[in-house]
Amino acid sequence: MTRVALAGYGSAGQTIHTPVLREAGLRVVAVSTRNEERAAAARSDHPGVQVVPTLDALLAVPDVDLVVLATPSGGHADHVRQVVDAGLPCLVDKPLAVDTRSAADTVRYAEAAGVPLTVFQNRRFDPEQATVARVVAEGLVGTPFRYEMRWERWRPVPKDRWRENAAPAEGGGILLDLHSHLVDCAVQLFGPVVTVFATVAARTTPAEDDAFLVCRHASGVVSHLGATSVSGAPGPRVRLLGTEAAYVMADFTGEPSIWSGQADPDAGHSGWLYRDDERSPVVRAAASQADLYRAVAAALAAPDPQAAMPVDPWDAVHTLAVLDAARASAAQEQVVPVETPSRTA
Repeated sequence: MTRVALAGYGSAGQTIHTPVLREAGLRVVAVSTRNEERAAAARSDHPGVQVVPTLDALLAVPDVDLVVLATPSGGHADHVRQVVDAGLPCLVDKPLAVDTRSAADTVRYAEAAGVPLTVFQNRRFDPEQATVARVVAEGLVGTPFRYEMRWERWRPVPKDRWRENAAPAEGGGILLDLHSHLVDCAVQLFGPVVTVFATVAARTTPAEDDAFLVCRHASGVVSHLGATSVSGAPGPRVRLLGTEAAYVMADFTGEPSIWSGQADPDAGHSGWLYRDDERSPVVRAAASQADLYRAVAAALAAPDPQAAMPVDPWDAVHTLAVLDAARASAAQEQVVPVETPSRTA
């Protein structure tokens, strides 16, 4: 059983990583948190766990196979370097860093030390994402030309958390938080992004809470990626247009939807294929976010752990290059090319 040291036990560490780690069969043996309430929760969730106050203390715990960083985004790059210096394989929550340059420097730092590194792009392992991927792979819509993905919520009174309050340079804002998922999912489907046009706004929070990206992929597909906390009527999660049909997915695990006409007919289906007024349900693909952690555990036992990791950290570098281009586009009100650093300095 892979022994995990989990840094941070806030909402990410407790409610996202913990259940997925458990489902994948990995054991959390140590947690770092200074918060007494969270420490008590960790002891309850993981009987026998060792709770320490700092990342340095966590890295001193013996017999650890993997360090998982569920810390605030602004510290990810520095925290990865600490883990690398300890010589321990590392999985860091998205985003890998707050900008492209620091992300690329961080990946190169791990590579130079020969320490395995991967990124928690868990949403690419959702059954919904796997279903869209199958729709594309099997040509069910013909040749795709436009992909829309939304992560829209109605939070006119924002939560009082670092994600909403911290500046983007410190890891805050919806662009880093949710578009890290949206861009990654789009790239997995249609390949690298070459240009971006974006609008970005802070309507209710110090950090941005509303962002929309138009991404042109090298493949020719155009992705419309929207995330906002101020949508009183969240749109369908996915709409994929192709030359022969359209695919629409309204339902998404854990999120409300007002599009009852496009609701899944049952748990075995996800989304619908539309040809004008004709439609048919699409069989839901078998997938789980626990597959990410299962793959990480398998990679750690492989002859070349880095090559076997389920998420190439350079994918996360490209995602941040897209987000940096989006910020520039919003500021300049024009289309901006995406400049992704090469794997060699």
